[in-house]
Amino acid sequence: MTVTLIPAAVQAVIALMRITGLSKTDTINRALQVYAFLAQQMADGKEIHLRDENGNTERVHIV
Repeated sequence: MTVTLIPAAVQAVIALMRITGLSKTDTINRALQVYAFLAQQMADGKEIHLRDENGNTERVHIV
């Protein structure tokens, strides 16, 4: 499979590779799996929240 990424997606892949130390292929594979999981959770009516070290939560909106 071949895909063409927009510049913002290329930068996101590069940032993830730097953060995780994973290869480009592994980074894109994992990113797609996480996105599929989150999309399914939202389709099932669930919300996604992030909690910081102080216990404060923020709802995440993925469009």
